[in-house]
Formats: sequence, structure tokens, C-alpha cells
Amino acid sequence: MFKGSMTALITPFRDGKVDEKAFQSFVEWQIEQGTHALVPVGTTGESPTLSHDEHKRVVELCIEANAGRVPVIAGAGSNSTEEAIAFTKHAETAGADGALSVCPYYNKPSQEGMYLHFKAVAEAANIPILIYNIPGRSVVDLSIGTMAKLANIQNIVGVKDATADLSRPLAGRIAIGDEFLQISGEDATIAAFLAQGGHGCISVTSNVAPKECADLHNAWQEGNMERFNTLRDLLMPLHEAIFCEPSPAPAKYGVHLLRKLSYDVRLPLTPLTKPGQAKMRDAMVRVGVIN
Repeated sequence: MFKGSMTALITPFRDGKVDEKAFQSFVEWQIEQGTHALVPVGTTGESPTLSHDEHKRVVELCIEANAGRVPVIAGAGSNSTEEAIAFTKHAETAGADGALSVCPYYNKPSQEGMYLHFKAVAEAANIPILIYNIPGRSVVDLSIGTMAKLANIQNIVGVKDATADLSRPLAGRIAIGDEFLQISGEDATIAAFLAQGGHGCISVTSNVAPKECADLHNAWQEGNMERFNTLRDLLMPLHEAIFCEPSPAPAKYGVHLLRKLSYDVRLPLTPLTKPGQAKMRDAMVRVGVIN
């Protein structure tokens, strides 16, 4: 259903507001570069500082610009079950192909609490749902056992795993089966993740190297290991640089170098510092996306 290189899209700002024209132009460029799916208003899209109206508008802008060419998986999570349901229903109504629903953060729910949260979200809509497990941000970690229970709900179709635990895709595949999608949320470990049974990556790096990231996954799916290994090694400096400071500041600066978009972020995030800019620029030169 969802596989390959899926870009966790930045949300461009200008003068404190969402730059709608720049965002839709960015979506068009991503598709032209071969990106396999689009993920608006995730962590990289600065969803924590978007208003509800902005959140919904960015999803709508992405779907409109995409015009059905590749899957759109809309960020729709919250630490409030009621709010997560509302965002998921909106994603479905707007025409998204899937919804990305993060483990409830800050509340620190139990495994049973998370099970009931995702069950309620899934039962409120018919859209396919990817669970987003990111303990580093949400504090809680959805267990393989809880995920296996959730996989019995028809429209919970997979997980975005940002644990960086490379045993997880294999353990998940064995516990749940091949049909349950194992999507990485960590660019730097994607090669090992795919080898352990993964299906793709919701990528930050593909904001600035969409063609190279898409080609990496194409090579994997074609069994062209020589090409895959070359791209794996080529992209590593960029995977490291793009998290040299709190995300998505480095990604936004990289997009600025490529497409002259503003690299503004919203507080409490701050724009990339001069040393960070130098790291991103150097990594992008090494990968070959800029001269």
C-alpha cells in the first residue's frame, strides 16, 4: 500500500504564515524528483506549532497539488484522542490516502491506554492508518504485543518506527505478518531496516535529496545491490547533517539552498545557526545536490 521513499514534508513559512504557493511548488518538485509518497504535517512539517486550521489547510494544499499522482499520508495524531479523531476524519474527507497517528505524547498512557486510543481513532474513520511510534518524542513506546493487537483492526495497516531499534521490523514482521507495513522513521538506518523486513522510509533527508532517496528504494526493490550500496554510502553525510540541530531547521535551510524558500521556523524552534548552515551546505555538496 505504502512503500519506498516518502517525504515528511517541511511547511514553508513567510512573514509568520504558511507560504501556500511555495508549499505547493515544493510538492510538485518532490513528485517530479520521483518521491513515492507525501507526508504533510508530521513532525518535520512543524505540526506542534500549526493551528488546527493551518494543519487542515496544509493537508488540503498537499492533496490539491498532488492531484492523485502519489499517495498522501496526512499527519493526524494528537495526545488527545478526540483531537486525533477530528484530524483523521478531516484527512479522510479531504481525500488523503492514509493518516499518520502518533503515540500520545506527554500523557504517558499505558499500553492499554494506547491500544484504546488507536482503536477509537481507527473506528471513527475508514482511512488506512499508520501508527507512529517515536519514544524519543512521545516518551511512551508501543510494544510489539500491543501493535499485534491493533493490527487486527482492519484499517490499521502498519507502523512508522522511529525507535532506531533494528530488531523491531523483524520482530514485528514475525509477530504480525508481511502484510503489516514496517516503515522506518530513521533515514540513517534505512538499509538495515529494509534488510530486516521493512517496506520504506518516511524521510527527512528526501526534503533535500528526493531523487537520490527515491533511487535508493528503487534500487532495493529491483535487487540492484551495487546501486543501492552506492546510494546508501553517498547519502550518509546528509543523514547526519540534517539532524545537526533541532529538526526541521537543517532541512528547511537545505531546501532554501535548493529552491530559495524561506528557512523560517516557529518558536520554540530557531533558524539554523551559521555552523549548522556550513554543515548542511558541505553535506549537500558531497552528495551532489548543490555545487
